[in-house]
Amino acid sequence: MSRMVFLLEERSMKTLLDGLLPRLIPEMSFICIPHEGKQDLEKSIPRKLKAWREPGARFVVIRDNDGGDCPALKQRLVALCNSSGRSDVLVRIACQELEAWYIGEPQAMAKAFGNSQLNDVGSKSRYRDPDAIQQPSREIAKLVPQFQKVSGARRMASCLSRNGNHSRSFRATMDGIERLCASMQEEASQQGQKDNRHGQD
Repeated sequence: MSRMVFLLEERSMKTLLDGLLPRLIPEMSFICIPHEGKQDLEKSIPRKLKAWREPGARFVVIRDNDGGDCPALKQRLVALCNSSGRSDVLVRIACQELEAWYIGEPQAMAKAFGNSQLNDVGSKSRYRDPDAIQQPSREIAKLVPQFQKVSGARRMASCLSRNGNHSRSFRATMDGIERLCASMQEEASQQGQKDNRHGQD
């Protein structure tokens, strides 16, 4: 199967996906390319989509929302990809930041940081809808004073589950990645069958 190419806003998302995806989707081949923030990512998207020559590669763009208009942001990124000649790019928005995905699974946080008190985070009203938290990174810093973005992503990558997360944006991202992976596997299977038929001619 061809590779999935992730174009990401920052290193912490790469660290998370590098640890998380091999656990949850072990059959998937992928590469994560981090950028230096939102502007760097958006400038890079057209260049990479036009220049990438790897046969069968499929792209995924993931960016934080950071308090913006989520549907409008996604629409703008999709249009950017389309204008670069790729209409098959999967675009996903982390609402509002990557750290909302952590708050969405308190049991994973408790395990990752060795603090059983974090198990009760989900019972507090302000944490019940993690995607609605305006600055999840600031909330994480209150809950886990020693939290650092990259090392925290590495810890969470080993603990997050596929179906136990209350973040809608996490679930939507994983759903999209799994569907894309299944589509790529089907395409590879069909190509293999086609090659076998040609080899028998």
